[in-house]
Amino acid sequence: MSCGHCTAAITKEITALDTSASVRANLASRTIDVDTSCTISAVVEAIKTAGYAAEPISS
Repeated sequence: MSCGHCTAAITKEITALDTSASVRANLASRTIDVDTSCTISAVVEAIKTAGYAAEPISS
């Protein structure tokens, strides 16, 4: 994830799962913060569907 297009693609996949999801991207750290009712595994799969590697991290 290195640009606005990347974050838009990821956001699109996540909000397809949960239209009320809040997605915030940090391009510098290449992380996404998501507030959603979906499971972590569903969010990870959505990010992978968008074409990006993903794994949950603790905050």
